[in-house]
Amino acid sequence: MKAVISLGANIGEPRTNLDLAIGLLQEATEVIAVSNYLQTKPVGGPEQPDYLNAVAIVESELPAQDLLAVLHGIETAMGRTREIHWGPRVIDLDLIQFGGLIVNDEKLTLPHPRAHERHFVLAPWFEIEPDAVLLTHGRISDLLNTDLQ
Repeated sequence: MKAVISLGANIGEPRTNLDLAIGLLQEATEVIAVSNYLQTKPVGGPEQPDYLNAVAIVESELPAQDLLAVLHGIETAMGRTREIHWGPRVIDLDLIQFGGLIVNDEKLTLPHPRAHERHFVLAPWFEIEPDAVLLTHGRISDLLNTDLQ
């Protein structure tokens, strides 16, 4: 099933961290496309360095919960800790959308509940899939024409 994954990093060597995360994704899934890296200001949280962000489109035979576990495993393997909400990160991998699934449980919400307001998700996604639709909010191109963070 097609999945959209957002990647971000802002501590250590962000470019290297994104490259490594994409390499690890390639071992666990079939990576179809990866956007260019986009430098963005942090949204929320404490004062911190700018982020490098990207979006990857992958094909995976795993169920959504298992793919999310793979993403969390990559984060852990790369040294991500979850000490400060919206704090700086070695790597951040978010499952934005997974096929046509709409899920809302305590471990997983699909599509990602804030994707529609995040320029750092929408702009790189639009770059690699200009006709993309965020299931709960419509066409990415339309969302990018609104005021986003």
